[in-house]
Amino acid sequence: MWRWAGAGCVQAVKTCKLPGRRDRPAALMSTLLINQPQYAWLRELGLREENEGVYNGSWGGRGEVITTYCPANNEPIARVRQASMADYEETVKKAREAWKVWADIPAPKRGEIVRQIGDALREKIQVLGSLVSLEMGKILVEGVGEVQEYVDICDYAVGLSRMIGGPILPSERPGHALIEQWNPVGLVGIITAFNFPVAVYGWNNAIAMISGNACLWKGAPTTSLISVAVTKIVARVLEDNKLPGAICSLTCGGADIGTAMAKDERVNLLSFTGSTQVGKQVALMVQERFGKSLLELGGNNAIIAFADADLSLVVPSALFAAVGTAGQRCTTVRRLFLHESIHDEVVNRLKKAYAQIRVGNPWDSDVLYGPLHTKQAVNMFLGAVEEAKKEGGTVVYGGKVMDRPGNYVEPTIVTGLAHDSSIVHTETFAPILYVLKFKNEEEVFAWNNEVKQGLSSSIFTKDLGRIFRWLGPKGSDCGIVNVNIPTSGAEIGGAFGGEKHTGGGRESGSDAWKQYMRRSTCTINYSKDLPLAQGIKFQ
Repeated sequence: MWRWAGAGCVQAVKTCKLPGRRDRPAALMSTLLINQPQYAWLRELGLREENEGVYNGSWGGRGEVITTYCPANNEPIARVRQASMADYEETVKKAREAWKVWADIPAPKRGEIVRQIGDALREKIQVLGSLVSLEMGKILVEGVGEVQEYVDICDYAVGLSRMIGGPILPSERPGHALIEQWNPVGLVGIITAFNFPVAVYGWNNAIAMISGNACLWKGAPTTSLISVAVTKIVARVLEDNKLPGAICSLTCGGADIGTAMAKDERVNLLSFTGSTQVGKQVALMVQERFGKSLLELGGNNAIIAFADADLSLVVPSALFAAVGTAGQRCTTVRRLFLHESIHDEVVNRLKKAYAQIRVGNPWDSDVLYGPLHTKQAVNMFLGAVEEAKKEGGTVVYGGKVMDRPGNYVEPTIVTGLAHDSSIVHTETFAPILYVLKFKNEEEVFAWNNEVKQGLSSSIFTKDLGRIFRWLGPKGSDCGIVNVNIPTSGAEIGGAFGGEKHTGGGRESGSDAWKQYMRRSTCTINYSKDLPLAQGIKFQ
């Protein structure tokens, strides 16, 4: 069934000895991957056996020491000392002070610093991409691509630094000017998830920086080494330019640090990427203090293929969107709606395509499919497969855990479920594709929109009228609405985000920069008279 990518990969799997989860706290320095010769490249990123997980101009950390693990074999990579609450308090104060320096620098000059950050990332793109594969578990080309996305948004932000601003508006009063002034919000808190441990921080960081904000980052604990490595690259640029390092601060930690950020009035904007369940809690905490939040949450995304669809586009698109990153993208396709006339043919083609997926260690260059991030994700996958069966679904491909080390599961196709089945309406962060039949445009557009999330969607058709109905007010209700391409793989030039339970936030391109700034309407009287608006006389 499976194509193993390279004999060397198979040999490595056969000979490795894995600690169980119960052995994790006792992992010895000698067992850490960073101390093995084949992983010596980790030190090129400034990593070592035990790493400090707090940066605010200097490195430190007085919290719990955690060990991060490689999802491909569950071996320990290295350790990170997380932030204590005292570390958090100190870091926020330093970040606020650093903002006073940063906000006074002209936006184009801030853009120059961001350009240097992009160049520094370019120099480390291969080794940092390899770390993403090792610690997160995504395949190498995706790991490198994620770093490239940070580089791209830096390039975008450099140009944007000379363009941000508001309009000059006509005033109804003589001798008056009406302008829109945009200023930085201050301190932007950034909480990112495990699945995009570099790119999502980059989207926020680059745009927030050119907008004049300082940043405070808390990444996922399970990808703490990536957070440390990225911050080391950014910090060096700031320090080389004799700028306060706390402009881009880091506090590695768990829920205690995240809760503190959500409740802290000194954090002027909190950008949170994660599950809808946690995002709702974050939103309530931020709203309790009338703060600003930017939420990028779940997505129960759909591809719709009509009878006139080009199947040579549909099959590879569904394959990439369902299986890429082992189904752990927020834009992963979960629901594939097929017109009843093409259903069986597409399912058969997909099964053949799934059988050709090359499985192996994610850092091997010819591998297309890696592990889930954690053992908990594997259990969630198994639970979803069983629930799908109970609700009447038929597993036509996959459905099992792979017999190999690490957190590998078979990419899975399930048919025969109703469009409104409970499991179909549940986002499962795993490579499970529910294939559903439909009869006409009206019903399938409604089915696309009936889930609580509204992130990404795509149709495959040649009908021009249908395309524009899909893009229109009665079409898709998602933030990303595609035609003849997958649900995954957004470009940085457009605003990224979704509606409903996806949170409503927008990051990356277009006018997403406005979320990182506050707007003032300014009226300037340069005359010697005092006319009032609306012709009011008050004398």
